[in-house]
Amino acid sequence: MIGLTKLLPWKALKKHHAAVSKLHIKDIIKKRSVEFDGIYFDYSRHRVTDETLDLFRGLLEEVRLKTHIDAMFSGEKINTTEDRPALHSALRNRSSRPIMVDGKNVMEDINVVLARMRAFAGSVREGKIKNIVSIGIGGSALGPAMAYEALKGYSDRKLTVRFIGNIDPADFYENTRDLDPAETLFTIASKTFTTDETLTNAKRAKDWMTGELGETSVSERLVALSANEKEAVKFGIKPELIFPLWDWVGGRYSLMGAIGLPVMIAIGWENFKAILEGAHSVDNHFYQAKFSENIPMIMAVLDVWYNNFFGAETHAILPYSAYLHRLPAYLQQADMESSGKSVDKDGSVVNYSTGPIIWGEPGTNGQHSFYQLLHQGTRLVPVDFIGFREPSVGDGAQWARSHHQKLLANMIAQSRALAFGRENAKEPHRNFPGNRPSTTILLPKLTPYTLGQLIALYEHKIFAQGIIWNIDSFDQWGVELGKDLAKELLPAVKEGDLVALLGTSR
Repeated sequence: MIGLTKLLPWKALKKHHAAVSKLHIKDIIKKRSVEFDGIYFDYSRHRVTDETLDLFRGLLEEVRLKTHIDAMFSGEKINTTEDRPALHSALRNRSSRPIMVDGKNVMEDINVVLARMRAFAGSVREGKIKNIVSIGIGGSALGPAMAYEALKGYSDRKLTVRFIGNIDPADFYENTRDLDPAETLFTIASKTFTTDETLTNAKRAKDWMTGELGETSVSERLVALSANEKEAVKFGIKPELIFPLWDWVGGRYSLMGAIGLPVMIAIGWENFKAILEGAHSVDNHFYQAKFSENIPMIMAVLDVWYNNFFGAETHAILPYSAYLHRLPAYLQQADMESSGKSVDKDGSVVNYSTGPIIWGEPGTNGQHSFYQLLHQGTRLVPVDFIGFREPSVGDGAQWARSHHQKLLANMIAQSRALAFGRENAKEPHRNFPGNRPSTTILLPKLTPYTLGQLIALYEHKIFAQGIIWNIDSFDQWGVELGKDLAKELLPAVKEGDLVALLGTSR
């Protein structure tokens, strides 16, 4: 493909930006929103005009986004550096429409695994196990941990569900110190079953249980979520307790497959199915809707607009829900591991910025922390506000409605303050310049269905922006070098001379 910056729509956007950048949101604001399946997506408070969006529509046509969408959903090998499809959408394909990979309909395998997960989760929920401890890292940990926290109100509160990812011994200790091994089940999530951090913690789990229960009982309390059955069996896990993953789903996109087993155990099959259905709804929306009504596409072009033309280096995700406190970290991995690339699909070093730094905290906590920088700092930080019309708790009680109304008032107030500011010429320290862009995503209530919708919105946004940047959004070679060096350095670390390892030696 011709270089992105040489495309005519890109050049036109650059010229257009020179004019728009001088305008204030309060002077160009107009109603801009999309409503779909209960989602209200408001992007009124942005530094864009109708011309901006028209130019981006032309850019999406130029980079053939629709063709790439067709390729992804049909199972073509769009992960070019690993020669693999990227079929996370197949995990929640509730229509069971056949999806072929190398001549095989992968929906058959997906439905078999979901049925096995359903049966196993049901047996655990009805049995004597009281504690579920999930061991994994990266995509094998962030997704289920985020979803469990988000849907804690739907979980069986008789179960204790915890997640161990960090190789720091404190993580294992704190998550097992008060548990009874006889009542504990470990799920070991590793696609390759060779990830050092995960296997180190898994071996500790075996030792922890063996010390209390003996060798024979351990195999009943270890479950593998992996594509490498051979290594899982070698580790001591029964074949019937291995739930397969596939190389055509990346770790950070794998929550809705076997990686989600701890979540399914916690919330039950019907609620887990609702996650799949919510995501499937947005999959269809992304596939079918035209640009002006396509939420992920609009999200993507807004990100590119600020990242590449305004020079915004970060993007804040601000959920106004305490249950979504892990969502910014989850989306941080999803976006930064996907979009943190400096080489395009053609192997050329890019001459433009790609993925922004993703960060955030739940509101209203963040308002008393970093919002100062958002309002009066020297950096432009586009913001996504995520809110819900109804509270997640309280069953309609007045106290819960009252709290939630204040929560929503704060979210809307922050959006307005960022956009419009407030002039104060007499006291400069009280001057709010405004002109800070934000999007608001409003959903009916935090449920398994709406969580599925939210996840899919961001997954497709990441994919669409990756197509614009002409990068492979589904590999992550950047994590490999540090892993290799850690293995090389371990013998020297064991010798204990850390100071000698720090300096300038290579």
